Amino acid sequence: MKLRNAIVGLLTLGFIVSCGDSNTEKELAKTSPIPVTVSEVGSDSGAASFYASGSLEAVQNTSISTRMMGFVRRLNVKPGDKVRQGALLIEISNADLSAKKAQARANILSAEAAFANAEKDYNRFKALYESQSATQKEMDDISARYRMTKAGLEAARQMEQEVLAQMDYAKIKAPFDGVVTNTFIKEGDMANPGMPLLGLEAPDQFQVVAMVSESDIDRISKDVGVQVHLKSLDKWVTGKVSEVSTSSRNTGGQFLVKVVLEENHPGVRSGMYATVQFPQGREATSEKVMIPSSILVNKGQLTGVYILSDQDIALLRWIRTGRTIGDSVTVLSGLKPGERLVLTAEGKLYNGAKVTIQ
Repeated sequence: MKLRNAIVGLLTLGFIVSCGDSNTEKELAKTSPIPVTVSEVGSDSGAASFYASGSLEAVQNTSISTRMMGFVRRLNVKPGDKVRQGALLIEISNADLSAKKAQARANILSAEAAFANAEKDYNRFKALYESQSATQKEMDDISARYRMTKAGLEAARQMEQEVLAQMDYAKIKAPFDGVVTNTFIKEGDMANPGMPLLGLEAPDQFQVVAMVSESDIDRISKDVGVQVHLKSLDKWVTGKVSEVSTSSRNTGGQFLVKVVLEENHPGVRSGMYATVQFPQGREATSEKVMIPSSILVNKGQLTGVYILSDQDIALLRWIRTGRTIGDSVTVLSGLKPGERLVLTAEGKLYNGAKVTIQ
């Protein structure tokens, strides 16, 4: 009797479950299709690009130094100051040069007096020689003295020019219109030849200095148009390749590439992080695509997206992602160009859901 009751119970439970499944399938069949918007994979370009990271700097920038040693007597600027070309930035103590200048001036006066005296003697002996009142030996001696005093005067003048040139390095002026970015010295410090004193840049045009691997450098050529993503501003701007290095010897195995921004954008500053999107070369076979990061479905360590089948059924596809650029992410594998990708849905999507394309 107990065995018979157990069998009846199992049959009843199976019937209930079967009826439940039948009802669920009927409910699913009656569910209205979910309106969605789609985009074809590969239609957004991302499939034919590769990326390199770098930082922004002004196209015209310099680190100003001096060729002389001396104490900084006056520092006329501070970081952030705008200066005009020729403006006096730094004055270095030049007491020893002032003494050398005075000495050079005294040497010139002495040489001028000696030359004037020698010139008079030369003209007098020349007249005597022409009237045969002076010998050839006397004329040769006076001519040699005349040339020596003339050379001595020229040497004294060149010495003064050298001292004046050195004194110019004691007064450091702005080489172009720009903004002071940094100062590496303060008043009273000792300045040494070649030592950076301050940084200056012209913030009217910026460029990205990026490092490109050896596997990608052959795909880049000068004057090619590119897209640049400014991370801190979350903005895409246009640029053009202005320089491509032919050697990676001094750059850690990476090749230096410079990209000039075609417009000056508000908020751009030197040192900002940027990512350059280069167009892929003709021989490239990469099938990487870019998709909006907002459509990703994350479950644990798995990442997926919804695509549509030929019957307009939503299917959850697991993918492998790479670099994130702004609001987009690179798909390394899992998607093929031409597949339909679900961008938005007016309802909760699930694997196997019927949809209607808006």
